Amino acid sequence: MAIALRYAARSDVGLVRSVNQDSGYAGPHLLVLADGMGGHAGGDVASSITIGELVDLDGESHGGDDALELLATRLRSANEALERNVHEHPELRGMGTTVIALLRTGNKLALAHIGDSRAFLLREGTLTQITKDHSFVQSLVDEGRISAEEAEHHPQRSIVTRVLTGQPDDEPDLSLREARPGDRYMICSDGLSDFVARDTIAEVMASGTDADHTADRLVELALKAGAPDNVTVIIGDVVDLDRAEAPSTVPQVVGAAAERQAAGTRPLPQTPAAKAAALSRTAAGEDEDAEEEGSVTLAEEGPKGARKWLRRGGLMLLILAVVLGGGYAAYDWSQRQYFVGEAGGFVAIYRGVSQNIGPVKLSHVETATDVDINNLPDFYRSKVNATFNAESLTAARKIVDDLRSEAVSCEALKAKGQSCGAAS
Repeated sequence: MAIALRYAARSDVGLVRSVNQDSGYAGPHLLVLADGMGGHAGGDVASSITIGELVDLDGESHGGDDALELLATRLRSANEALERNVHEHPELRGMGTTVIALLRTGNKLALAHIGDSRAFLLREGTLTQITKDHSFVQSLVDEGRISAEEAEHHPQRSIVTRVLTGQPDDEPDLSLREARPGDRYMICSDGLSDFVARDTIAEVMASGTDADHTADRLVELALKAGAPDNVTVIIGDVVDLDRAEAPSTVPQVVGAAAERQAAGTRPLPQTPAAKAAALSRTAAGEDEDAEEEGSVTLAEEGPKGARKWLRRGGLMLLILAVVLGGGYAAYDWSQRQYFVGEAGGFVAIYRGVSQNIGPVKLSHVETATDVDINNLPDFYRSKVNATFNAESLTAARKIVDDLRSEAVSCEALKAKGQSCGAAS
């Protein structure tokens, strides 16, 4: 029995972020999602580079264990590329990215995973998460300190413990799974999984709509739920070619990888080797002219029409309310929010939201701390610079306590002459 994948990829910048740091790729043999991080330090660069290192695996099906080794080798190459880019561009120090990659090999799927982006399988009506988060909160679950239900709403659920950062110990989990006709796979960034309930995701996945409409609907629901982060969803349906029409083989690229390519002057090529070269050059910021045959689809960035209003609506209402002078309620709401960021080289707790409206500042330092950001591992320093949202002042204080522990551990390692590069 011959199988194939019907696929769709969608991405949206979210309701708060100004830059999409997610990148996604969906093709006939390969599905990849990378959720970049590092704020202004280049999360979009990290995710784009990683996609560029993987896309030429989207050729003919690979065999068995070879597929796992291919994924591992390419992710090592991506990690080395991140290290080279940081060396050549020091302003990118602190960037990193999660990765989930599914590579079809005959009637099996090779899975590589690092970070807290998630992969799900819908089989015979049951939705199962098939990846385990590499995160601080997951470690608390594993240790029995909190329940899985508590983890879903934990204020530190965005802190990851393993991602690609260019460090030599950034190793993914690898596994091989049977692919059955009727299976529906979904990989997503935490912009979906943190804001849409699992039962709702399961309901949409099982609704019977095609891959395109399913991906659109999931992104739409994340935006309706108020997702401030980037939202990326990739759907892959396993079909029996003996019973179904052959699906499209035109790949789709979304998020940062698509945006960085669209900013250039050449189309994305369709041949596997050319796709890899073009995406890698674009991710690294090189501007080489290339004449390649074919093109891939820069997939629609989420649902039409309402998607754009949902994405901008909340912030625009706040802006209009403040500017037009009727914004007391909106301003009052903003002053009941908290986040952790940097102030004068130290970690600080802010009251408000991290955006300003022209001369109107919507945040101020609530509590200064003695945690020097220069004593934090690179990864956590970049997260502070990008800001941690907190659900309450108590949650913000807990984040500061965790960061203080990271700083102490990092200083101890440095005293021994060891590196504390990214996450501990």
